[in-house]
Amino acid sequence: MPVSSRPTLHLTVGLPGVGKTTRARELERACGALRLTPDEWMAPLFGLRWADFGGKRDVLEGRLVWVGHQVLRAGVSVILDFGCWSPDERYALRAIADLAGADFELHYLTLPEDERVERATARWRRAPEEIFEMTDEDHARFHGLFSPPTAEELQGCSLPPPPTPFESWPAWASDRWPTLPRLDR
Repeated sequence: MPVSSRPTLHLTVGLPGVGKTTRARELERACGALRLTPDEWMAPLFGLRWADFGGKRDVLEGRLVWVGHQVLRAGVSVILDFGCWSPDERYALRAIADLAGADFELHYLTLPEDERVERATARWRRAPEEIFEMTDEDHARFHGLFSPPTAEELQGCSLPPPPTPFESWPAWASDRWPTLPRLDR
């Protein structure tokens, strides 16, 4: 595979406990990319209680996407360690990488559900200041909300059109992440 001189937007995708942050840290060391992991920002900025979040994670992620776009435009690779449970989020971030003149790599991680829950619980017990406690109900809800990437998505299929009424994926992204300005204007 030829080496690209373009920066790359790396996106880790998966549920809590599958190893996304571990993979993001490996990528950070291997390619010198800027790693943006919302969980590392949530507790210092907003405290440790899930109930207190409201839309704060969306606000934070929007700013991190904007920072990532600016860094990509400067020629440096970025890792968004977000999880990105919906195809629309992943498509929007691919479009944003393209706007920045960057390549896009999706890193999908998965584990058997019982192992994933066990790992997420063990991580919380080991470092409760770093992540948030999740109940069995949280895990079940998260599993139900997650749409794994399709084989076509993993192979870099063409982007579908954005959902109605949005004229572009960046427009959709600005609605999804309220602190992300329109990047295609």
